[in-house]
Amino acid sequence: MKTKVLLIMILILTVLLTACSGGSNGAAKVDDVIKIVWYPNESGEDLKSSRDEIGRLITEVTGKEVEHQLTTDYAIAIETLANNNADLAFMGAQGYVEANKRNDAIQTIAVKSGESGTLEDAKYYSWLAVNVDEQDKFKENGEFSLDTIADTRFSFVSNSSTSGFKVPSASIIEHFSQQEKYADLTEEDLMESGALFSQVLFGNSHQGSAVNLLSGNADVAAFCDTCVDEYVELAEGEENTDGAVYRVKEDAVEPFNTVTGKEFTLMSANPVLNEPFVVNMDVIGKEDFDKIQELLTSDEVANNEKIFAPEDSDKSALFTKSDKERLVAVEDEWYDPVREMSK
Repeated sequence: MKTKVLLIMILILTVLLTACSGGSNGAAKVDDVIKIVWYPNESGEDLKSSRDEIGRLITEVTGKEVEHQLTTDYAIAIETLANNNADLAFMGAQGYVEANKRNDAIQTIAVKSGESGTLEDAKYYSWLAVNVDEQDKFKENGEFSLDTIADTRFSFVSNSSTSGFKVPSASIIEHFSQQEKYADLTEEDLMESGALFSQVLFGNSHQGSAVNLLSGNADVAAFCDTCVDEYVELAEGEENTDGAVYRVKEDAVEPFNTVTGKEFTLMSANPVLNEPFVVNMDVIGKEDFDKIQELLTSDEVANNEKIFAPEDSDKSALFTKSDKERLVAVEDEWYDPVREMSK
């Protein structure tokens, strides 16, 4: 009798321990479906052909079905990957750092190179922009000054965005913390109305933040060049320089279709490390990782116009190709500068 009771107790304890050790990582497993989660910036109908082409090619090399998970929020995409509910994602550097911190199975697989075809110039730009007809409000002695953005209505992208929050926040805090009034200014303060800004908005995508500015809901907005490139054209000045003026194209699709012809100018343009494709190694497995990395970094993808549209193309694609741009393998350590900003 005692033996039976002891066996029952051991069985119960084993079940309890198994349940307790579950969690997201414990439940992870490789299966026959590869799920790709996309940020809001890449979830629009305009990039469907790129998403579908990437999915088709991954199916070819792995033999597995690909499911696309579209999102309207950065946090949802990050959580989906970190909680083992997706195999692959394309996300900003800050999003990757956050996901990797929550789950070290999240690793980089590839990143878009610069024009050289290498990591040396693999960067894009974080913009602070204002409407052209209001630009003089943001100048002192004829030059743009961050001092002028205090008490304005400011639009960020998401607090998980590298170029739409982390980079501009670092510049803003560095500038204002030199003043006694703002000596203790933090990122959290920048997310709240009344601390530095009279009102803080979040566009939830780079496109959304830009439209917040152009529609008159914000006085200043942070967003990146590559995420709005297909909707706008350079109207004056040199690309990615202070004072450059951009105009929304007359045939721009949603969400810019309501602000066609509107112009904005750059207060600042700061370089940012390119966004990586990342994977969850617990659910994708080493075999598929190797196959997909070889695919993504291949000439086949680099020369695929559904993924890399030529610079003069009228077709939308995930990337633009002006020279030797391609996807190249990248290690986790390449994003250490972004981690340093988060400390």
